[in-house]
Amino acid sequence: MAYIQGFLSRISDVLLCGWTCQHCCQRCYESSCCQSSEDEVEILGPFPAQTPPWLMASRSNDKDGDSVHTASDVPLTPRTNSPDGRRSSSDTSKSTYSLTRRISSLDSRRPSSPLIDIKPIEFGVLSAKKEPIQPSVLRRTYTPDDYFRKFEPRLYSLDSNLDDVDSLTDEEIMSKYQLGMLHFSTQYDLLHNHLTVRVIEARDLPPPISHDGSRQDMAHSNPYVKICLLPDQKNSKQTGVKRKTQKPVFEERYTFEIPFLEAQRRTLLLTVVDFDKFSRHCVIGKVAVPLCEVDLVKGGHWWKALIPSSQNEVELGELLLSLNYLPSAGRLNVDIIRAKQLLQTDVSQGSDPFVKIQLVHGLKLVKTKKTSFLRGTIDPFYNESFSFKVPQEELENASLVFTVFGHNMKSSNDFIGRIVIGQYSSGPSESNHWRRMLNTHRTAVEQWHSLRSRAECDRVSPASLEVT
Repeated sequence: MAYIQGFLSRISDVLLCGWTCQHCCQRCYESSCCQSSEDEVEILGPFPAQTPPWLMASRSNDKDGDSVHTASDVPLTPRTNSPDGRRSSSDTSKSTYSLTRRISSLDSRRPSSPLIDIKPIEFGVLSAKKEPIQPSVLRRTYTPDDYFRKFEPRLYSLDSNLDDVDSLTDEEIMSKYQLGMLHFSTQYDLLHNHLTVRVIEARDLPPPISHDGSRQDMAHSNPYVKICLLPDQKNSKQTGVKRKTQKPVFEERYTFEIPFLEAQRRTLLLTVVDFDKFSRHCVIGKVAVPLCEVDLVKGGHWWKALIPSSQNEVELGELLLSLNYLPSAGRLNVDIIRAKQLLQTDVSQGSDPFVKIQLVHGLKLVKTKKTSFLRGTIDPFYNESFSFKVPQEELENASLVFTVFGHNMKSSNDFIGRIVIGQYSSGPSESNHWRRMLNTHRTAVEQWHSLRSRAECDRVSPASLEVT
């Protein structure tokens, strides 16, 4: 009988221990006989460090007189073994009764999983007062059309003082400005890749106007037309001068070597100019035609009203020079290479230009030389060299005066333009060229220069006053 009771006690201990320890088959109450290693521990989640609320509630209920006792309230009876190594039946029944009460109490009050109240974490600087954050205002996204619509192109054009003439008809432009009309045509040759511009005639041109704005006694103008493809104004062409007429007939054709796609990006600019032999030529009016708006292959003829131009006077032209100084020989070498778009001085056949070079030491004229003249051109090629004896100690006080004239056999030569390079330079471009030459001895230095009027050079350069 004792053997059967001992066996039943062992079976109950195994079943009771299985709830707390599944790897133990010995008699134990707190699984102290079998401890899992660190590798075998399974962490189910973050648990609070303090005693769970459900366990605290069970203890408080027991203190208030609840009839159900927990394991903490029941004193554990020490295990005393009999001399044969077995428990007595009374000890076994007590332990069985105590553990049964403890397990039933825990199973009835323990939740399936601990409830953890996790609050959202706020990042930021702690302050006594929190300011509400206002949502940002959504800005309107501009499309390219809206962006460029904010600008007024006429404010950024060269002729910003003029009204917007694009919305006016030719009759309205004619009645408003009264500058006359121009007849011309265009035609593109796809076979030879060139654009042909034909200047036919003009009509109702205004009478000549002097520089001070008052009308002169002259009854007629001496008009001619300059043609260029913007933005390239340097490589322009011009018709012959028609003498004393307000209805000139030109009938002249000009060809521009340009690819078709590039021609469509250009703007044809036709400028009607009044020729004046004794002063600077005055601009009567202009016509600008974007070539993308016309059928170049088909071609066509147009009568266009002239509008005012911001350029009241025609430029005098440009001159390409090369300077080289040899300090060992004390020689100043000057190369007159070419000129372009010179002011026309001859009504019938353009100009016969030549260049006069004059060396001025201080305010004293020392030497004068000149190139040959080329007939009937405003874009002459000279490629002529000249040498002046200038000691190195006198180089800083030297000035070179370059004057372009139109050759005239019947009277005095016609003045076209002038520049001064050296001690008394006529402008910043001329001063820069002279300074580059002084810093690079024995090396030729080339540069283009825009010609100036005689009055402008006399006003800024004393060396210009010493020459004729």
